Amino acid sequence: MPPLGFFVVYAGLVGLIVGSYLNVVIHRLPQQQSTVLPRSRCPSCGATIRARDNLPVVSFVLLGGRCRDCHAPISIRYPLIELLTAALFAGSVLRFGVTPSAAGGALFCAALVALAAIDIDHFLLPDRITLPGLVVGLAAQPFLAWGSLAGAVQGALFGAGILLVMAGLWEVLRGIEGMGLGDVKMLAMIGAFLGVHGVVVTLLCASLAGSVVGLTLLARGAIELQGRLPFGLFLALGGAVALFAGEPLVRSYLALL
Repeated sequence: MPPLGFFVVYAGLVGLIVGSYLNVVIHRLPQQQSTVLPRSRCPSCGATIRARDNLPVVSFVLLGGRCRDCHAPISIRYPLIELLTAALFAGSVLRFGVTPSAAGGALFCAALVALAAIDIDHFLLPDRITLPGLVVGLAAQPFLAWGSLAGAVQGALFGAGILLVMAGLWEVLRGIEGMGLGDVKMLAMIGAFLGVHGVVVTLLCASLAGSVVGLTLLARGAIELQGRLPFGLFLALGGAVALFAGEPLVRSYLALL
């Protein structure tokens, strides 16, 4: 059997390809467009992107970050999404080995990347990702090292329930909507993959990261007190932390008790 490093590199290459497709999903899904057809086009001039110009990261570098036809700048986000997805796929193999758990972790990470990027752009967490993700998370439990169907169901219900309660309390106390149902469905999806402990770690990390970013932007005058932040971004960050480090974090916390 080839060494683990071979599979890590292979997973990274697959992640680059998946990341390239996620860029299409991030751009088209909020616009209710097919993510398969037509072929990718330059958003500035509409020219069809040639196959040789559609290689993840490599084409961006060779083109100098500009469209071959109109020379309009290509957003740096495209290669960043590809590199991030590659790193998460490689990290899944490093964390879980050459196992179904690594494949499940990579799929989970792909959903998190797409949801985070779409929420940044549109304050939207599409049902076409969260609901199928919830179903896949439940169905994958027999193949995941940490998984159990009962734990996944409890995690999904706990994830949805705790955000619904928090949103309801916020609306009662402040008279404004605290978060949308997209956040509720996303945390339910995370719970379906990672169980109750995963939801707790995700929510704690997301709340901490969101508070730090929000207070920093508020101090700099970048947002107002009632300004919105894409909470899906922080849920995605927390979900990734829970996937890769949630179990040891929970063990360490319980050991302190």
